[in-house]
Amino acid sequence: MTRILAIDTATEACSAALWQNGELLSRYQVAPRGHTDLILPMVAELLAEGELSLNQLDGLAFGRGPGSFTGVRITLGVAQGLAYGADVPLLGVSNLQALAQGAHRACGGERVLSAIDARMGEIYVGAYRLEQGLMVGTIEERVLAPAQFLDSTDTGTDSWQLGVGSGFVTYAELMSRVEGRCEAVPFPEARDLLPQAIALWQAGLGVAAADARPVYLRDKVTWQKLPGR
Repeated sequence: MTRILAIDTATEACSAALWQNGELLSRYQVAPRGHTDLILPMVAELLAEGELSLNQLDGLAFGRGPGSFTGVRITLGVAQGLAYGADVPLLGVSNLQALAQGAHRACGGERVLSAIDARMGEIYVGAYRLEQGLMVGTIEERVLAPAQFLDSTDTGTDSWQLGVGSGFVTYAELMSRVEGRCEAVPFPEARDLLPQAIALWQAGLGVAAADARPVYLRDKVTWQKLPGR
């Protein structure tokens, strides 16, 4: 049996999901300032409903970012805390990939552009294609101004089937690059971390709690712009 718990608090939504041998249990709530109060009770409810303890899990998936700095830190901190005590490997999954996976689940998307509002006039963006049930990235995830993205030439196609994420709500001009929008998935959900997490676990790519890392994207860009670097 495969038992994987997934958690995510990287955006305005807080969610948790449990995959147990093909059966899915999930919790989801949009609560921009309530993540720290919600996530552990969600986990407790799912484990109780699934009649599992933490040390019976095969892996623990977490939304590794990009997203809000505070939200990503909460996700990672909770995941590490849970994994340490139970000696469970961690499986980090991109929040942009999870959005694309959600667009496939809810809207049938097979070519998806994911965009999260990164504030400060920028978006986190990634492009994905469906391959054997998984949304696979076709460009490097990045943070940049919408106009810069629209002017870029390496997105692989002029028009994507679906756009998904808060970036399309804040910056309507992004709709020029997609045929439609998957409105059913406004934010990443923990259940959409699971397909990639299961693939990582099956490939033996889980990591120890101490080795799990977030992905902020904006940190990377800022570092590259430092004088003298």
